[in-house]
Amino acid sequence: MSAIGKLDHIEDLEKGALVATSILQQRANDVRNNTVNWQSYLTGQMISNDVYNFITNFDKVSPEERSNLISSNPMQFAAIFRNLIEKIAKDQTLQYILTMLDDALQEDRTRVDIFKEYAKKRKESVWQPFFHLLDRDDKFIVYQAARIVAKIACWSKELMEKKSLQSYLIWLRDQLKQPYPSSNEYLQTTARCLQMMMRVDAYRHVFVDVDGISTIVSVLAGTGRIGFQIRYQLIFCIWCLTFNPQVVERMNKLNIIPTLVDILSESGREKVARIILATFRNMFEKPEEKEIVQENALAMVRAKLQKQLELLEGRKIDDQDLLEDLNYLNEKLAASVQDLSSFDEYVNEVKSGRLEWSPVHKSDRFWRENAVRLNEKNYELLKILVRLLETSRDALILSVAAHDIGEYVRYYPHGKHVIEQLGAKQLVMQYLTHEDPNVRYEALLAVQKLMVHNWEYLGRQLEQNKGKGGVNGVTAGDTK
Repeated sequence: MSAIGKLDHIEDLEKGALVATSILQQRANDVRNNTVNWQSYLTGQMISNDVYNFITNFDKVSPEERSNLISSNPMQFAAIFRNLIEKIAKDQTLQYILTMLDDALQEDRTRVDIFKEYAKKRKESVWQPFFHLLDRDDKFIVYQAARIVAKIACWSKELMEKKSLQSYLIWLRDQLKQPYPSSNEYLQTTARCLQMMMRVDAYRHVFVDVDGISTIVSVLAGTGRIGFQIRYQLIFCIWCLTFNPQVVERMNKLNIIPTLVDILSESGREKVARIILATFRNMFEKPEEKEIVQENALAMVRAKLQKQLELLEGRKIDDQDLLEDLNYLNEKLAASVQDLSSFDEYVNEVKSGRLEWSPVHKSDRFWRENAVRLNEKNYELLKILVRLLETSRDALILSVAAHDIGEYVRYYPHGKHVIEQLGAKQLVMQYLTHEDPNVRYEALLAVQKLMVHNWEYLGRQLEQNKGKGGVNGVTAGDTK
């Protein structure tokens, strides 16, 4: 299936599913039920007779009647709506005008070119009236105008020129940064506009250049509770971006893969799983450099994607595209894992920050052969372990990190000095009083290795005491 074909297929699936109605759509329904007293605008000489005659014939009629009115004089349609948008100041009336225009464009996408042609004939910017509304206090007006800009930009025969495009994409990016829902209840509309824009290949690179990807990732990874629909829409934008090989090459540095794996683990929604797996598949298929593909594969392994794929396989899935992507990713990741040495696996796990009791941690042979390699790249792996001890609140991660610090000291002769220089000794010691018994045990064992020579004998004592009900039988004082 072609890139555009798959885009259309995914969007058709979305339309067929139960999609949460946005705040804008809900309020647009209320606006449509309003009635504007056009006669008062005519009497007050705020609109001309021509405008009055057109808008009263256009308002509250069937789509067929609107179509006939527009086709009989297309330029009048553009001129009158532009005039009304620029001249009418009252919020309620402007809401109504923008909703009418948005509906008219939705009925027939080719109508956006009428606005383009009208502006070109008058040597004016087609965007200026709508950009001017993006600063209004009334948020419905702001986001209804933003929707219209997106439709003109995406449905027109001519692309949006770069200066206006940058301005609009920066505006969308900044809306994503607003706290949701306290400062931006229209986040779903922002995401919808961005979905439309990211369908256009030429617009994607500009969005990347204005730091758009990292903004999306920060929203997806943030602590705020965005709903699954907004989450889906933003991942859809990431998926669109993965159709560009040059963009994919820049993604691995932006923490996209672990963020999406986390969402996959949390969400039970099939449509969310489908778009995430389609994104990961593109990250294998689209890059032109084999090194980029391998980096992406390693990042997926580090993020424990295989575990999430196993859980997905346990579900009843009817979507054939999802099943195909699931099988494809399982095959690719299995091949990548085979190419990894035990040390590669360890590096992947540490860099992922998702420590668990995988076999390498408890392997004497592994530490005997690889402890010295933790010094590589200016102690990169040790520094990550130290950072996890500083920042993590997960008992499992803290236990494994403390254990690995101890094993490094045990098998590398100069390890104690390095650990002290990195500040890890004090960090480990502070966990001697941790509320979790496993963390206390691993911290105490690590301290033994840091402070005594014959740790093997004391280590056996600790194992025996642990088996008798915890680590209370051995205290920090026993290390002296």
